[in-house]
Amino acid sequence: MSEWLALALAMAGACLVVVVVVLVRHRRADEDEDTSETPDVIEYITMMIGVVYAIVLGLAIAGVWESRAAAQDDVQREAQALHEVSARAEVFPADYRAQVNKDVDAYVTFVVDTEWQYMRSHGEISPEGTELLAKLRTDVAARAPENDIEAQAYQSMMDRIASADEARNSRGGNVGPTMPGVVWFGLTIGAVVTIGMMFALQIRRSPRELILAGTFSALIGFLLFLIWDFDDPFGRGMSVTTQPFLDLFPSLGG
Repeated sequence: MSEWLALALAMAGACLVVVVVVLVRHRRADEDEDTSETPDVIEYITMMIGVVYAIVLGLAIAGVWESRAAAQDDVQREAQALHEVSARAEVFPADYRAQVNKDVDAYVTFVVDTEWQYMRSHGEISPEGTELLAKLRTDVAARAPENDIEAQAYQSMMDRIASADEARNSRGGNVGPTMPGVVWFGLTIGAVVTIGMMFALQIRRSPRELILAGTFSALIGFLLFLIWDFDDPFGRGMSVTTQPFLDLFPSLGG
């Protein structure tokens, strides 16, 4: 089952539960029950609960979006650093340049074709990818520069490899869910309380009230799904992709 189908079923289920509860409650209500008015204190409490929960949802969405954006920046920084290594190798002799480009291409191809799926399956970066990056560093450092131009390019290449290694480690740290379990507990309980408070407002069976109540519950379901999807930057539907590598190395990763 796809995540979007699961989302549609969850939203439809939330609407259905609210509608069924309202209809059952209305059918079982006493004939002399007055549903025309709701005590002011209940309206006030319901409003305050909705406001507080909206703030919590907003903070949660901002947090997971920031984590996803940071993960995307790490991927972009890693790809750009490796691209710069290849570009700065142009001042060196052909055999050395070919070896550097071969190492860069091998690492990028492995990341795009293999490691991305490995991260989703194992929740961490691959040791083989770490070895490939270490081999690149070793091969770059194996030849001492012979003139000023090579010396400048050599130091820049080493700096870019260090930057790629740092970005790679940051990418590994962002693999897996980032939202603490206690936060999910609060979001779930808050959703139940917020939706449950609607029933204290004496909702009647009019189509307008049923539609509004169902839409409100579906909206909360969608926002919770959005948080859940962004919570794992590399493992779910709207995850960080390998596009930066493909843009900078279009001949690889296919």
